[in-house]
Amino acid sequence: MPSDPDPHPDAPASPTANPANAVNSTNTATAETTNGSDVGSPYYVLDSGSVIAPELDAHRRMAADRQMPLVARLEAYEDIIDSEIGDTSLTRLRNLEREFGLRQIFAKFEGSNPSGSQKDRIAFAQALDAMRRGYDAVTVATCGNYGAALALAAQFAGLRCIVFIPLNYHTKRVQEIERQGATIVRAGEDYEAAVELSRQRAEAEEIYDANPGGPNTSIHLRAYGDIAYEIYDELRDAPAAVAIPVSNGTTLAGIHKGFVSLYRRGKTSRVPRIVAGSSFRKNPIVQAWLNKLGRCVDLHPRNVRETPVNEPLINWHSIDGDHALAAVRQTDGWAANATDKTLLDFAKLIREREGLNVLPASTAGLAALLDRHRKEALPGDRYVVILTGRKA
Repeated sequence: MPSDPDPHPDAPASPTANPANAVNSTNTATAETTNGSDVGSPYYVLDSGSVIAPELDAHRRMAADRQMPLVARLEAYEDIIDSEIGDTSLTRLRNLEREFGLRQIFAKFEGSNPSGSQKDRIAFAQALDAMRRGYDAVTVATCGNYGAALALAAQFAGLRCIVFIPLNYHTKRVQEIERQGATIVRAGEDYEAAVELSRQRAEAEEIYDANPGGPNTSIHLRAYGDIAYEIYDELRDAPAAVAIPVSNGTTLAGIHKGFVSLYRRGKTSRVPRIVAGSSFRKNPIVQAWLNKLGRCVDLHPRNVRETPVNEPLINWHSIDGDHALAAVRQTDGWAANATDKTLLDFAKLIREREGLNVLPASTAGLAALLDRHRKEALPGDRYVVILTGRKA
């Protein structure tokens, strides 16, 4: 439940860490080791593979120490966010351009976030909000990526984390979530049921609810809007289109909101067309667009089955689906399905041609972009695809 407001609002700011004095620590939440055994390794690496720069280790310990004044913890945590979250690379995929005859394709590679996906952006924003509001615990339902991101963000913030995972889901990130000190609750037949149970737990025990939808939507959209700003920083204008893998639709809606803000401020000459890609017939946003519906309609839960490939994409109810569908329609964008085989093939192609090890599900947006290009040649311009996963 929320703790009392910090009694020391005038406490000194967090210390500047000396890299020479940064030390690894082992606690019940996780074990940390250096990146290899060589002295002077440039990063500290968590068991999960997540990395933070050594000069931020003192900030991490400060933020997680609940005995320290809140103002100092918040400043330390904000330093971590500023240094480690976002500002991901934008890389031109020249070999894929030659393969498909479309120039210029850029990959916004979210795999360089600490847990390997764009979910870190909202996870750390939620943990910061929880700290400010005096909570000592957070909860979320997940199919994998968001749970891993929130477990890491909560650990850095000194918050307990309770992660609900559907009974029949078999995410590979369970052990990673546990290593970050989170408590895993197996409950609910599907993701949507797990979200509801997580929300009920939050309400009953006054735990911070980090699930998408509701009052948290504005935090999520702002955090994902930073992706648009980062793309603008690199290209100095909006691309012709941004292709995004969708599940709940929050990432897509946030990126669109960011570009709309840039356009209204006169920073860009246009708002890019928004392209949505997801698992074959297993996402309400894509199905609503294909069926020319004005709003998302829930799918039948029995028709939505998880596989090791489509797990990050599928749902029968997209929580922010109407926001995402509106973004696609307002920008004259489009949406398309992709089979597991297509997603695996694109992941393999990107690994072989571009040297990026991406999550197959994250190629759904790229698949939707190139599916349109095959049917109707897109004009020469700049196109951005959102990808997640770790560098090869």
